[in-house]
Amino acid sequence: MADKNVSVLNDLIEVSRDGEQGFRKAAEDAQNPELKSLFSSRASEIASAVAELQAQVAALGGKPEDHGSVAGALHRGWISVRTAVADRNDLAILEETEKGEDVAKKKYADALQESELSFDIRALVERQYQGVLRNHDLIRDLRNRYRAA
Repeated sequence: MADKNVSVLNDLIEVSRDGEQGFRKAAEDAQNPELKSLFSSRASEIASAVAELQAQVAALGGKPEDHGSVAGALHRGWISVRTAVADRNDLAILEETEKGEDVAKKKYADALQESELSFDIRALVERQYQGVLRNHDLIRDLRNRYRAA
């Protein structure tokens, strides 16, 4: 069971690192100061969640992941390439960030389907999943507001 818990938590660390780095990139690129601040704040919150996951992996005797996924790096690379050739406006940034949050949402939902998770690991994942849902919904609502403007 400990191996399964470590594996699930390390997967969540990877996707969360991707989100953290994605939000940091979004904060750099955003034009609106409010969005810059929001993205920076989200990146910091995710960094705290990652630290919590890493501490739990270590407590279980595992080696915590300390980087994002290859897919996340490729996505950020694709965003950078697209940025170089396209208008990098705040709506486009919100749309890309929402896609990243969709991935995190799915990963956390999948993790909660694991039957082998211990009670305390499940509680941790559920609590963090609620934060992922809040992030996703906030970004989605902002995207909708920018589309309507």
